[in-house]
Amino acid sequence: MIGTFRIGTSGWEYRHWAGGFYPRDVPRDRWLEHYATEFDTVELNNSFYRLPDAEQFARWGRRVPSGFRFAVKASRYLTHIKRLRAPEEPMERFWIRARHLGPRLGPVLYQLPPRWTPDLDRLGAFLRVVPSEPQAIEFRDRRWYAASTFELLDGAGVGLCLHDMPGAETPPRPIGPLVYVRFHGAGAKYGGSYSSQRLSAWADRIAHWALDGTPVWAYFNNDAAANAVGDAQRLRALVARRL
Repeated sequence: MIGTFRIGTSGWEYRHWAGGFYPRDVPRDRWLEHYATEFDTVELNNSFYRLPDAEQFARWGRRVPSGFRFAVKASRYLTHIKRLRAPEEPMERFWIRARHLGPRLGPVLYQLPPRWTPDLDRLGAFLRVVPSEPQAIEFRDRRWYAASTFELLDGAGVGLCLHDMPGAETPPRPIGPLVYVRFHGAGAKYGGSYSSQRLSAWADRIAHWALDGTPVWAYFNNDAAANAVGDAQRLRALVARRL
C-alpha cells in the first residue's frame, strides 16, 4: 500500500512573499487561503514561540479545505525552558489546544535545543506521556544520534525528524512510524535554493518510503529569500514522477 506524502513550507505568513507567491491583490488576512490552493500542508511554527489559544487553532482549521493538514511545532516552553522536565502539564495544555484543529491536525514536532547533552532518562520519561497521535522529535545535537535514542523513539512510536541543519544534520534514515523532514537551507542557514541534484536525491528517498507504505511529511524552512515555496513545488513534482 502506497503511503501518503505531503510537502509544504514552514510557515506561510512572510511579508517578502507578497508580490511573488502572494499576488498583490490578495490581502494578508487571506494568505492562508491562497497558500492552501497550492499546498496541502504547512508547518505551523508560531506555536513554538507563543502557544495560541484553542479558538485560534479552530479558526485556522476553518480557513483551509478538508484535505489540508497542519503540522504543529510544540511550545518551546516544553522543549527549551522545561527541557522536557515534568512534561505532563505543558503537554496536556498544548494538546488540548492543538486538537481544536480537528481532522486538519497533522503531526506534532518537538524541536529540542542545540548543544544539549543527551539525557536518555529525561527523554524516556517524556516519551512515556506523549499521546498516540503522529509526532516527531528534532534533535539539534549530533550526540543524540545513537542506537539507545533511536530505540526509545521507535518503542514509543515517535519519529526522528530528518533535517540538514549544519552541524546537527541527521543521517537520512527514518526511525519510527512516519518520516518527518525539515529543509533548513542550501549552504546557508534558512537561505539558498536547493540544487536539482539534492532535490532529486531526496525525491528518490521520499518515493521509496511512500511506496513502502510510510507516510512522509516534508517542510522547507529556507524562507530568507523566499526560496521555500519554489523548492517545495520542485520536490513535490519530482516525487510525483517517481510514484
